[in-house]
Amino acid sequence: MSAFKSGFCMLCGRPNVGKSTLMNHFVGQKVAIVSPRAQTTRNCIRGIVTTKDYQVVFLDTPGIHKPKSKLNDYMVKAQKDAATGADFVCVMLDLTEPIGQTDEHILREYASAATPCAIVLNKLDCVEKDAVLPVLERLAGYGVPLFPVSAATGEGCDALFDEIVSHLDEGPQYFPEEMVGDFPERFLAAELIREKALLNLREEIPHGIGVHIEKMQERDNGTLYIAAEIICERTSHKGIVIGKGGAMLKTIGGQARQELEALLDAKVYLELFVKVRENWRNSGNVLKELGYSE
Repeated sequence: MSAFKSGFCMLCGRPNVGKSTLMNHFVGQKVAIVSPRAQTTRNCIRGIVTTKDYQVVFLDTPGIHKPKSKLNDYMVKAQKDAATGADFVCVMLDLTEPIGQTDEHILREYASAATPCAIVLNKLDCVEKDAVLPVLERLAGYGVPLFPVSAATGEGCDALFDEIVSHLDEGPQYFPEEMVGDFPERFLAAELIREKALLNLREEIPHGIGVHIEKMQERDNGTLYIAAEIICERTSHKGIVIGKGGAMLKTIGGQARQELEALLDAKVYLELFVKVRENWRNSGNVLKELGYSE
């Protein structure tokens, strides 16, 4: 009987290259929120795949970017901390975007590091196939495996997963086999609400949106009551979040409630409030309250 193997695989790259989508695909269900907005992921989120032979713990890290606030500082630190404990690194690029200086910097850093890595070219479903070959030829000089994939459709992902598993060493099962993520329900609830806000609000608002779960309590009738506070940075944003006649807030709440009920397998009564906290992304106290600082 072969020994059980385990390890940590970090997914890194610029914002919005599809790290969360890829991890959700491997895990088989949503463990990280997804949106077309850059910097959707703020924490290092773990997704867990366990079989009788191995356990892979995926680390979905915030997109690599230049910090502009204390929140950004926290996100960059989360990414660097994840790199320290990784056994394998997937450096992700977006095939629909030209390779830029940030991509080159990331590639040089990880391709030359001691930790094994692969370059993952995501969004294969969004480009013509003959456009991929020049990219592969350009990246061949880094001397690491190249994997064109579509995290959205699953194309090419099996070969990438096999590569990751091939680098696992003999080790313990870090998490129970039924676990697919390691964040508490309050965090997941806040993230799902934030996801729906990101998907529905205007371009200039989402980076200034935070969500705090005020109360999460099971009532006598079996309904799970969740009171959540959506935090924005400007008074002018509050009106946009609420919408005309409360329409936007109702849309965000309705979408979040529906997904929370499926995730938590319970009837959910979700109550949303909107609060203005100016410049909260530079407030240590608010960041700690929202779970973005140690």
